[in-house]
Amino acid sequence: MTMGYRPRVSQSFSAVSEATLSDDAIDSVISWFAGNGRDLPWRHDVPPWAILVSEVMLQQTPVVRVLPRWTEWMRRWPTPADLAAAPTAEVLRLWDRLGYPRRALRLQECARAIVRDHGGEVPRDSQQLLALPGIGEYTAAAVTAFAHHERAVVVDTNIRRVLARAVHGQELPAPSISAAERAAAARVLPPERERSVAWNQSVMELGALVCTARGPRCDRCPLAARCAWVTAGRPEGAARSRRRQPFEGTDRQMRGMIMARLRRDGHATLTELLELDPGDPQRVRRCTASLAADGLARREGEVLQLP
Repeated sequence: MTMGYRPRVSQSFSAVSEATLSDDAIDSVISWFAGNGRDLPWRHDVPPWAILVSEVMLQQTPVVRVLPRWTEWMRRWPTPADLAAAPTAEVLRLWDRLGYPRRALRLQECARAIVRDHGGEVPRDSQQLLALPGIGEYTAAAVTAFAHHERAVVVDTNIRRVLARAVHGQELPAPSISAAERAAAARVLPPERERSVAWNQSVMELGALVCTARGPRCDRCPLAARCAWVTAGRPEGAARSRRRQPFEGTDRQMRGMIMARLRRDGHATLTELLELDPGDPQRVRRCTASLAADGLARREGEVLQLP
């Protein structure tokens, strides 16, 4: 019932990278998930494409916002071939306000690559997954685990946080993942295929619901009795000092406002768009130009429209 070596909080990550979790600890998290995991539609018996779509939508976006978009998306475009043939303007409209609309474009490019290169089926090979547009290391691993039920080291923000606390005694992981951290996650991953899939899903949910960044509910955590961070008295880490970038007044906010106008009307004149920020016309012009450069809008004279 022990976790093995418990590092002092003052040690660096590389110095404690050999730490891991016991089989009992892993089983406790899997059992917790069986009774507490959310009933989400992409966790049912759905095609790999549906899971790939969910993983792309869930990047930096809460489940509550993704659920209605994913449901409608899968109703409209249940296969890669359906999305590949869809008008790009409709794809961006249906993406709605999920944020980072370039993900919608990459997802359509991904669908076209799956149709063109893989006969319309989501590939199983990890290198083929990584070669798809918009699919990075995390998404490829998540599709391998959750869509194809194969062993893969899945490391998202929630999993990183649970392992940072339970295994390494740190309040929060570093801003970016290191090779040592990835290796530590690989050591924790059970060697058995089905158990590894269950662990990935369970520890991710634990981080989302219990071992949260700002208000961890340690009294409800199956790892609390063997958590290095709890044992150390839940010390505050240096990572807490990180500041979130303000959103109000940023180009990202303005791009979102312009995209909202285009989704609603299909097009808008530059004069109309300048009304979004009369005090800073250069900001509006800069954002319209960047949207066109990213392929999210098309400029024809003084009119900006969906592609």
